[in-house]
This record gives sequence, C-alpha cells and structure tokens, in this order.
Amino acid sequence: MMAERSSGILLHPTSLPGAYGAGDFGPEAYNFVDWLAAAGQSVWQVLPLGTIGRGNSAYMGSSAFAGNPLMIDLSDLGNRGWLGAKELRPDPMFQAGRVDFPLQFAFRIPRLRLAARHFFAHAAPHERSDFEAFCAAEQDWLPDYAIFMTLDAEYPGRKWNEWPAALAQRDPAALHQARRTHADEVAFWEFCQWVFARQWARLKHHANSRGIRIVGDVPIFVAYHSADVWARQTLFELDGQGRRLVVAGVPPDCFSASGQRWGNPLYRWSAHRADGYRWWIARMKRALALADIVRIDHFRGFAAHWEIPATEPSAINGRWAPGPGKELFQALHDSFPGLPIIAEDLGLITPDVEELRDDFKLPGMRIIQFAFGEGASHSYLPHNYEANTVAYTGTHDNDTTIGWWNAASLRERAFARHYLGTDGNSIQWSLMRALSISVARLVVFPMQDVLGLDGRGRMNVPGVPEGNWEWRFAWPEVQPWHAKVLREMGAVHGRCPFDGVSLHGD
Repeated sequence: MMAERSSGILLHPTSLPGAYGAGDFGPEAYNFVDWLAAAGQSVWQVLPLGTIGRGNSAYMGSSAFAGNPLMIDLSDLGNRGWLGAKELRPDPMFQAGRVDFPLQFAFRIPRLRLAARHFFAHAAPHERSDFEAFCAAEQDWLPDYAIFMTLDAEYPGRKWNEWPAALAQRDPAALHQARRTHADEVAFWEFCQWVFARQWARLKHHANSRGIRIVGDVPIFVAYHSADVWARQTLFELDGQGRRLVVAGVPPDCFSASGQRWGNPLYRWSAHRADGYRWWIARMKRALALADIVRIDHFRGFAAHWEIPATEPSAINGRWAPGPGKELFQALHDSFPGLPIIAEDLGLITPDVEELRDDFKLPGMRIIQFAFGEGASHSYLPHNYEANTVAYTGTHDNDTTIGWWNAASLRERAFARHYLGTDGNSIQWSLMRALSISVARLVVFPMQDVLGLDGRGRMNVPGVPEGNWEWRFAWPEVQPWHAKVLREMGAVHGRCPFDGVSLHGD
C-alpha cells in the first residue's frame, strides 16, 4: 500500500475557501489539488465525507454510506441550468474563515431542492439514464437512506424507534406506502447522492491525474439515529423495541476522569460473523470508491472495545468486550487484496491490537506532539518509527502545533528544543522536518501547521459538543514560499522528485 516515501496534507473539504460559506467540490477544491502538486505532495487526507450529525461532526452522521450534500458544488448546478443567477448569490452573512452550519443548511438545502425539481422536470435523457444507473448500482444502501431521511423530516425531533411502530420495525407494507406517499422527497435525497458522487468522482479523478491519492476516513461506529442502524437492527446491540442495550466510549484516563461516553450503539458481532461480514464489506467497498486509502478510526475497538450499559450516564462503569479481531480483517482482505487501510492505533494500545495491525501489515499512526513528555524511548519520537507508519504533527483532534507549543509544559519544551535542535521559533516547521526525514513512509501535515496558525485554527476539541469543525482557510494566507519549502523538504528527504527544485537559495 505504501511502497514509496511520500507526504501529504490533512484538510477537510469544508475547510476550503469558496463563495458559499463553506468549502465544497467547486473550483477551489481543484485549485487546492493543483497547489498540492506544486508543493510536491502526493496525498490529500480528508475527514469522513459522509453526512454530519450531532455537533456537526462527520463522525456521527445519518449514514455510513451517504455523502454530505453540503459539499455539493452549487456553481456546477448553475452551469447545468438547474439553478439561476438569483439562487447563486452568496448570503451576506457568510464568513470567510468559519463555517456557520445552521446557515449552510438554510442556504444550500433549498437550492438543492430547486435543482432537483429542475432536473426531474427537464433532465436530458443521458442525465436521467446516469441517475437511474447510479440508483441501481447503490441499491444496497441508497433506498434505505432516502426513505430514512424522508421519515426523519416527517417526524422531526424523534429518534427512529419513536416513529410509528410499523415504520420503526420496517413493516414492508408500511415502507411501501411511505415511499409512494413521499416519492418526491425520496427522489430528492437520491438526487443529492447522485450529484455528490458524480462531483466527487470528477474531483478525485483530477487529484489522481496530478499524482495525488485520497486518504479517506471510516469511523468505526455509526450514529444510533442513522439509516444503518434502522435498516440493519439485527446487526446492533438493541432490544426488541430498538433501544440501545450498550453504547460505545473510552474508559477514564489522564485526560478525563469519567472517560468518554460517545453513545453509539455497539455491533452485535455474532450477527456480523453469521452474515460473513457482508455489511462491513459493503461499507469498505463504498469507502474505497471514494478514496484510494482509508484510515479506520479507533482501530483498537476491533480487538476490544469499551462497552458501557446504555443506562449509565458516563463511561466509568464500562467493561472491555472482545471485538471481531482477525475474522473481520480476513474477510476484508479476501475482498480487497492489499487492504489499503491505515490503522488509527492511538490511545491505550495493548499487544492484541498491535498483533491485529501487524498480522495484516497495516500501517499505524504516530503523533509527534505526544512524543516529548517521557524521554528518548517514546514510540512517537521519529528515531523510534518503523517504516510502515503514517506520522503526523497532529490530527483533527489535536491543537495546531503552535497551539500545542504555547500550552506545552516546560519539560516538554526543553526536551523538544534539544531533540529538534531548535529555539522554538517556527516550531511547526521543526516538527514537520523531523517527520519528513524519518523512516515513516507517509507523513501528513495539517494545513493549519503549514500556515503557522495558533489554537484558533483548531478543527476539533474531543468531548466539547459545540464550536468544532468550523475552521476554513483563505488563499491570501497561502504564500508562494509555503509550496516551495514543502517541495524542497520533500525532495531532499526522498518524498517527491527533484524536478523544479532549487537547492541554491534562489
């Protein structure tokens, strides 16, 4: 999967510039791909591309398969004649540096509805044929997603197990009637997914043509109020009324005395095993249609996960329960030879987790921000890396490197200065160079670190329910020297070709 040394940038599409208050699959995404190529980067890592849920998190969406309609490029819909100039005027309330998610929904969804009406009324034969072919190809998940979204709007504020019993328990006659009654709404959600898939496929093709691979992100768990849980209730630990029996989280640690209670339903792994892990195979097939490589979040949960009784208000009274282990990954390996997966093996990692990762030769992750508190033996220090590793200055859950440095202890700062040979100025570049020169085959830098942003550029604070996922950059922040330094660093460390690189200071 990672035979050659390479480097890349972590940036979610919503963090791109753009006229409509959030990044999307429009022209600025293509500009970013071209900038990556100019900077000698060969990887673009994104967060989950799916729908967002509680707290605007891409890790709590309404489907493990569907894409986020808010990322659809509206200007493309205008070019196709499905939106007019009036609909394409930006809202004056849009901010250049932040995503206002409520405003995004209020602005984009009505325009998507208008575009859908134009499409279904005036679509050319080849467009309608392509739409129908997409719907047929995605039969495993698209019909359930579309009717789920429709019923979610029909019963606002109610979880799916609070819908009328016939719908909650998926009575075939009731579902058939609902699809007939709400045919236009069902078609709208199918239209959104078709447009999303086609726009992303074009953008991904452009990236691949420039030598850029996409690293996607697959959350291990899914949200309770999702099409997946409603449509596949036997695959989750639910009671006869569809209520959660146990939920996911992590135990208490040095960061949280009560742990973290995420609330996601846990898998009934015996049912997945009996079904040959078909749902997981389908999920991975979809993920690999959207990305070249996928990072699986909370990889340790496949060895053992923290199981919390649903009645418990915190994660304290949970227990470790076994995951599917090698059986699941053997099934995935048999379906996807080479298994292009990055294992997010951060946190409390036990020998069984390492064994599962290594048995399938999956690269693990290292975060250099965590490396400076325990001396030279820390596994996150670059001199301790193995080649089959993906190394980061930080991830979406970390502060920016400058934000981390500003809050670091005196001991961490002193050790980092000696280790990196720096006085602490431009600390982000010191960390990036230490990663780049290491043996790790892939190194990834958050765009915030390239731009030298402090904690105000942070993407997410785990455990904080509001104010996350909102950061965006603007092109004036990106200077010509950013790409030049990245390319020179990659060239001298064997991560990109020397073509066009000058080492003479000019």
